[in-house]
Amino acid sequence: MATATATATAAAAAASSSRLPFRRAASSSSSSQLRLPAVPPPRRASFAVVALHKRNPKRLKYASQRQFTRGDAGMLRVQVEPSGEDAWKLEPVVELINRGAVGIIPTDTVYSIVCDLSNNDSVERLRRIKGIGDSKPLSILCRSLRDIDTYTTGFPRGTNQGQANIFRAVKRVIPGPYTFILPATKELPKQCIRHGSSTRYAKRRQVGVRLPDDPICEAILQNLDEPLICTSVKSLSEDEWILDPVIIADIYEQQGLDFIVDGGTRIADPSTVVDMTGSYPTIIRQGKGPKLDWMVPEDEEQESRPTFAYKAA
Repeated sequence: MATATATATAAAAAASSSRLPFRRAASSSSSSQLRLPAVPPPRRASFAVVALHKRNPKRLKYASQRQFTRGDAGMLRVQVEPSGEDAWKLEPVVELINRGAVGIIPTDTVYSIVCDLSNNDSVERLRRIKGIGDSKPLSILCRSLRDIDTYTTGFPRGTNQGQANIFRAVKRVIPGPYTFILPATKELPKQCIRHGSSTRYAKRRQVGVRLPDDPICEAILQNLDEPLICTSVKSLSEDEWILDPVIIADIYEQQGLDFIVDGGTRIADPSTVVDMTGSYPTIIRQGKGPKLDWMVPEDEEQESRPTFAYKAA
């Protein structure tokens, strides 16, 4: 009788454990697998994960094998120091992204909504959460220059015919607060490529690429197998960026967001967008990144544009 009772107790405990929401399971998992330069925490430390109240439960369904279902506790919130010194807490976020989640992370400019580059369902959900259509552009957060060369045709490296070596100039400002628009290659999934009805972009395959200079963003990217699709976090009713992660969480959780990485309040400056697909590197949005001498404002007259006899060391 004692043996039967012990067996039944063990079975009940196992069943209860299997029903634990992801949040509790993540809090007790080991962080030793995360490849981060930060000093590891004590062995007894657990993930500092804060669950936010779930006001509007939604079940997420995927046709692909990379399924992800949010737990009953709702959206996942992870608080990390802006310096990234406790970036070991990000392991649950990396796992969620790999499983198809859509969430918000900090960058060196404003917060961004991100998802896996190659997960079609995740990209569609990202657009739905942000409230943007297929014609709106999406950018990619890259891990290195190699990613840029993989998913785009890259930066001009100069020719014997006098073409400037823009690649050398770009290397001086990245990682940094710039988004560079470049022609996309076939490696980039179609749903990520800017396309629309306007004459300017109707026949172009191009994408904005970023290498953010932010330790939290970098820690996440370096532990993924590919870049992230991203779009900046804005108010759903007004065309302005939201900088406070608490406000972001309160608004976007109701839209079906899966997680948010709280890295503190950001500065109200987006990235500077530079179009590299024309004859000159043209600034189409001035942001946090300063204008450099090899960049041209979009409205500058043709005759005043530089000849680009630029030679960087």
